[in-house]
Amino acid sequence: MLVSEKAKIINSILIPTFFVILLWVIKLAEIIFHLDLAVYGIMPLKASGLIGIIAAPLIHGDIAHLSANSVPIWVLMATLLYFYRPIAWKVFLLIYFITGLWVWFWARESYHIGASGVVYGLATFLFLSGIFRKENRLMAISLFIIFTYGSLVWGIFPQLFPHKNISWESHLMGIVAGVVIAFFYRNEGPQRSKFTWELEDELPEDDENAYWRVPPPPPPPPAQIPPDHTTGIEINYEYKETEKSDNKDNSKSGQA
Repeated sequence: MLVSEKAKIINSILIPTFFVILLWVIKLAEIIFHLDLAVYGIMPLKASGLIGIIAAPLIHGDIAHLSANSVPIWVLMATLLYFYRPIAWKVFLLIYFITGLWVWFWARESYHIGASGVVYGLATFLFLSGIFRKENRLMAISLFIIFTYGSLVWGIFPQLFPHKNISWESHLMGIVAGVVIAFFYRNEGPQRSKFTWELEDELPEDDENAYWRVPPPPPPPPAQIPPDHTTGIEINYEYKETEKSDNKDNSKSGQA
């Protein structure tokens, strides 16, 4: 049990670590070799921009942009892999690709790059999943997300950052993807433990052991047939006088 728990923690940490290292390797290669990888971002409604659905979250504008996304993506991926392990990869990949696809369909004409859309999607999924499931640990994660990353919501309002080149469309699409996927998977993965009375309420109506069914009364005992005295064996007792009594009677008769 301890070994499996240890392996679970290690896997939950290693995979996000490798992903963040990959982001930094890509950025350092871009700087060292004087590349401009932004052209591989999402360009909405352009066939050439479809590659950005895969590549855009791996590309960042500068070191500050990458630094701002590195810690959230690491924390949120580790949390997802640890607490939602049975569905973690499905959730991550769906958020990754659906966010990019919706940005391609809907965003303004510009190259959209960065992992912030995935960050918004993961944060929204983790927050809503704890609420949908009503499980204590997962609700604690929801509170952690809202207190730690609640300010991310301001990133969907471009009016607040008029002088910054922010893909608020990626942020918004990430939130929408997180909402949809959290609702879709609300009955999969970890669930709240149910009490006995809650399980009883889920019994089918035709269940013979359902608590609302009154057990049938026991069958009546077999009828007692009174004995037939008319057909029984009749015993007659005959009494016979002893010889002593006979002699006494004879003596009395001689004296008369």
